[in-house]
Amino acid sequence: MLKQKTLKGSFSLFGKGLHTGLSLTVTFNPAPENTGYKIQRIDLEGEPVIEAIAENVIDTRRGTVLAKNDVRISTVEHGLAALYALGIDNCLIQVNGPELPILDGSADLYVKKILEIGIEELNAPKDFYVIRRKLEIKDEETGSCITILPDEEFSITAMCSFESKFINSQFATLDQIENFAMEIAPARTFVFVRDIVPLLEADLIKGGDLDNAIVIYEREVPQEKLDQLADFLKIPHMDAKKIGYIQHKPLMWENECTRHKLLDIIGDMALIGKPIKGRIIATRPGHTVNNKFARLMRKEIRKHEIQAPFYDPNEEPIMDVNRIRELLPHRYPMQLVDKVISIGATSIVGVKNITSNEPFFVGHFPQEPVMPGVLQIEAMAQCGGLLVLNTVEEPEKWSTYFMKITDVKFRKKVVPGDTLLFKVDMLSPLRHGISSMKGYMFVGESVVSEATFTAQIVKNK
Repeated sequence: MLKQKTLKGSFSLFGKGLHTGLSLTVTFNPAPENTGYKIQRIDLEGEPVIEAIAENVIDTRRGTVLAKNDVRISTVEHGLAALYALGIDNCLIQVNGPELPILDGSADLYVKKILEIGIEELNAPKDFYVIRRKLEIKDEETGSCITILPDEEFSITAMCSFESKFINSQFATLDQIENFAMEIAPARTFVFVRDIVPLLEADLIKGGDLDNAIVIYEREVPQEKLDQLADFLKIPHMDAKKIGYIQHKPLMWENECTRHKLLDIIGDMALIGKPIKGRIIATRPGHTVNNKFARLMRKEIRKHEIQAPFYDPNEEPIMDVNRIRELLPHRYPMQLVDKVISIGATSIVGVKNITSNEPFFVGHFPQEPVMPGVLQIEAMAQCGGLLVLNTVEEPEKWSTYFMKITDVKFRKKVVPGDTLLFKVDMLSPLRHGISSMKGYMFVGESVVSEATFTAQIVKNK
């Protein structure tokens, strides 16, 4: 089972803010398990903290802006993309101003610093959200669309169509998140000349220059206007008839702009709050549609707060019914686990097929067969017993007994034809023969019952 991760230590980066032009320092710190990403304004009284989640985004026009009450923080997407792509689940980001420094306009320096300081594994399991069905959000006005499809890992394709004759339609793909550092992180942000004047008039990009952005001159403007832009960028005047890229450093890839769009998507997906297993296909992406999609994903996750394990009935079980009988003393009609399809050091997944011939349906109830709740808890506990017995030598010489059952909830009826999936996790290691476990029982993708129980294993006489 993969574990949550954080940084091994703290690191700081210094630079100017893209929009404010202020000199800024940002520090990335380790954080405990289940913290997520949090950003702290240490320049303000009380040093307020903003949770980096999609619902806290208040502006997406020229970057992702988070806010809580009256506290704002801008240009967070590049730092969050680096954290997400490198598998870091928990981090406290401290900054002494209203935005993160733009640095070189990419996520490259963040990635290098994270790899330099190192990554540390925590005790809590990594909580992936696995995509089981197609989800999609569209913006009819802009033609933007983000779709996510089931996949075994996280991958992403971005397709961009710029309103420019100079840049053709482009696409970029990241098939393996491990390649982010080399293939995506160095891609720089970009801006069209036609957009610079409105941004300046909106009191933005005070810190913009050719060291932190690619400038695209693709529509001829009067020489006087181009000279004014050159003065702003602190570069020599250029021939207004010569269109092209304006930058100090050549393009790293022909599709660097679209690679940067892909980087931004990852940064905005970090606001979902969980790592995702699925394939994203983004058409004409931007921060606005990215945030709408992140909010949709958070709603989907809340609907399936506890996600059912994946079950392929064609796969060979880890334990079949015969092996289960070797480990558990239960026999008909009390053996309530048919097979085990997954088992690890602290977690197990079992299966029970409910048929109309179950003996308890004779009296519970003749006209409306329903599986008794107490037997649902017993079935989960048997699955937990298999997990515990898997940790001891000669497990067939031990038996498992209930000591305590708490937090029991029944959400839906269990009836003939249902296939039950049990997922049981250890809450504490086995000590003195005693272990606490949390069990969930699913039909399809829905939790039908759950319980926390403590059990003791006793050596058979």
